[in-house]
Amino acid sequence: MIHFYQTQDNMIQELKEPVTGCWVCVIDPTAQEVQRLIENFKLDSGFVRSSLDEEESSRIEREDEQTLIIVDTAMSEIQTEETILFFTVPLGIIITKDYLFTISLRDNQILRDMRDGTVKGVQTRMKTRFVMQLLLRITAIYLQDLKQIDKTSYIMEQKLSSAMKNKELIQMLELEKSLVYFSTSLKANEVTIEKLLRGRTIKLYDEDQELLEDVLIEVRQAIEMSHIYSGIISSMVEAFGSVISNNLNIVMWRLTVVTIIMSIPTMIFSFYGMNTANLPVPDTWFPTVIAVVITIVTAYIMLKQKK
Repeated sequence: MIHFYQTQDNMIQELKEPVTGCWVCVIDPTAQEVQRLIENFKLDSGFVRSSLDEEESSRIEREDEQTLIIVDTAMSEIQTEETILFFTVPLGIIITKDYLFTISLRDNQILRDMRDGTVKGVQTRMKTRFVMQLLLRITAIYLQDLKQIDKTSYIMEQKLSSAMKNKELIQMLELEKSLVYFSTSLKANEVTIEKLLRGRTIKLYDEDQELLEDVLIEVRQAIEMSHIYSGIISSMVEAFGSVISNNLNIVMWRLTVVTIIMSIPTMIFSFYGMNTANLPVPDTWFPTVIAVVITIVTAYIMLKQKK
């Protein structure tokens, strides 16, 4: 899909056709749309294909009068009712003389916020400022998802004492994997932003430079948070394994007690069921009394020694 947007009366408005100074938002384009971008807008084919590559890492590249900025954006996906997967997807930003393009394989919260006016003061004609605001929003979503990961891990921690199934452990492992993705992507974004800050790729005005410095501070904060949360979750995963193992031992102990107690009447009645002579009082209630008494005494002793 290809959509065109322009700031009109301080509001983002969608256009039917592109005009100079507009924002071209490209999401999961078809082969025909990719060809249209290359032919009609004279975009570098390598830039377009790199933006649509899920494995592409964050970087900056300049070719003729076009600048490509690829940054990783945070996304989340609900796999099951209680399992959330966080991951990253590259977003390509191509700056040309007349237009600014964002190219992504998936629609995401960042692009929706830019379109819906959640990000204030967006001016599509000011391409450098637009990129800075986009980067700031990308970093804000990272911080938002990191807080969600922390909240989810806290909920899992509350279930730790009674954990007997694998779903809690699987969720924690998914969160740990997500933090690895976030940490790797944020470090790559940090390098890209530092290159932008030098002002060699795109021209930075004073206000743009201050905004980019704020973005860099937020990225470094997100990196630090991801490291802290990763350490916490790693410790919790180890604790999960210990708790599940301990709970299993308790269950096995209870089953062992029940098995021993239930085997006592069976053993006594087995003796009296054999053709064996000289057993005491074989034809009365004596075997039943003996079985009940021994069972009660054994159960009392074993339960008493529980600790």
